Amino acid sequence: MDIDPTAQSMTQGRHGTLVAVVGPSGAGKDSLLALAAQHFQGCADVHFVRRVITRSKDAGGEDHDSVTSDEFAALEAQDKFAVCWKAHGLSYGVPAYVFSQLEKGDLVIVNGSRSTLPDFQSAFARLQVINITARTEVLAERLEKRGRESKADILLRLQRSVFDIPPNFNVATIDNSGDLETAGQALIQMLENYRQR
Repeated sequence: MDIDPTAQSMTQGRHGTLVAVVGPSGAGKDSLLALAAQHFQGCADVHFVRRVITRSKDAGGEDHDSVTSDEFAALEAQDKFAVCWKAHGLSYGVPAYVFSQLEKGDLVIVNGSRSTLPDFQSAFARLQVINITARTEVLAERLEKRGRESKADILLRLQRSVFDIPPNFNVATIDNSGDLETAGQALIQMLENYRQR
């Protein structure tokens, strides 16, 4: 697990931009972030954050640092997270070392949570939200193909997918209902634009 032991939560006043990529389950955030990470590979000023999650390392999905619930609680008590939250029975944390990356003026991208955006807004002076969406029937089809949940659980997830982000956030939206490559290029272009600011 790669958590900087000297990283501590810091005050606002960052020069770089934190991009929180959010969206409902099945919208394809992980796939789009993987495409973007490949595009920016080798760019020293662009960072894709590995979240700390109380989920098994081999559970699939995003590349993350796996910890136990007790380990997560200890890290939280030591202020090792810039932002942390609970969802779907798991705990998620954004390591506090992102503050040092932002201080350098870098672009930092993290897989975020729509319900936790107020915490992101409090933690980061320059926050940009990218909302990945897809049509309801597309979400349902993707969730069924994953085979991780019952139809009742899928229905609950789809009900949660209707979530309006408050107007006080800087939000850009990408519809990933169709071709992944098209949505991926849209995400890459947005990130390139934020990088140049």
